[in-house]
Amino acid sequence: MAEPKTLLVTGGAGFIGSCFVSQCIARGQKVIVLDKLTYAGHRANLAHVANGPCELIVGDICDGPLVAQLLQEHAVDALVHFAAESHVDNSIESPGEFITTNILGTYALLEAARQYAPTRSDFRFLQVSTDEVYGTLEDDGFFTEDRAKQPNSPYSASKAAGDHLARAWFHTYGLPVITTNCSNNYGPRQYPEKLIPLMIRHALAGKPLPVYGEGKNIRDWIHVEDHCHGVYLALTKGQLGETYLFGGRSERRNLQVVEAICDMLSELRPGPDYCSLITFVTDRAGHDWRYAIDDSKAEAELGFRRTYQQFEDGLRATIAWYLDNDAWCQEVTEEKEA
Repeated sequence: MAEPKTLLVTGGAGFIGSCFVSQCIARGQKVIVLDKLTYAGHRANLAHVANGPCELIVGDICDGPLVAQLLQEHAVDALVHFAAESHVDNSIESPGEFITTNILGTYALLEAARQYAPTRSDFRFLQVSTDEVYGTLEDDGFFTEDRAKQPNSPYSASKAAGDHLARAWFHTYGLPVITTNCSNNYGPRQYPEKLIPLMIRHALAGKPLPVYGEGKNIRDWIHVEDHCHGVYLALTKGQLGETYLFGGRSERRNLQVVEAICDMLSELRPGPDYCSLITFVTDRAGHDWRYAIDDSKAEAELGFRRTYQQFEDGLRATIAWYLDNDAWCQEVTEEKEA
């Protein structure tokens, strides 16, 4: 498609969504952010683009009439759907919220877009998803776009359902849909419940660093800037109805990641023996063993390239950001505790 002038970004006040919004603003595009501002969505995530062409609408993606109004009112060229309940542990404890947001919310967006799309000849709907929908890998092999979905948690099942809906709306109604799936994201402004920011903050506070099981589970890590760049390439260069995967080609065992954080903190903020704080806890129920992505399709068809070729370089920059932005951490955590 041509470069979109106006985008509706759901979940744009979240970690990944706000990074995508920043990239759009840098390109001079207008962005309408629709975000419910639940525990992981914050106005603070958009503070650095406050002077740009960005408007935050506090609302629910399940509100179909609101979505329809925003599409029409702003003559939106593309709807990029980041909004999701995304923490696996939370999905195990409270799966209902994941069903509502990730399935019913996606349905509401698709329906609003289906009514709107005929009015815009070059409209696109991009469904942003996760590699967790593909289940788990053994010690070898990679996820590819043609792998069957085999989700193992309430979170991944709800995301897989959203992906299936998006596919069905393309094949049944001709809605111009593209889907992306990515590996574990890391970088600035990630809510402190996630592994990397959680370990940074716990270590600095002298708290235990909880690691599931023996810490041997393997994840592939992609910097959020690289992921969002890939999403935009898929939106503007991808084929309708297709799926594109984005990974970091940076597989690490969870324990390796935590130990790397401790070692880097020792250099950047010398203090106690951070590694001594590592504590092994009962493994997560249904814990997938390994995730790894082959994103050669995105490289070949979209020209996707990673800026952060080495995970450790991106990790060091991420730790430095958290050390320099403790006020942000305090604001987003206190905001949700209030």
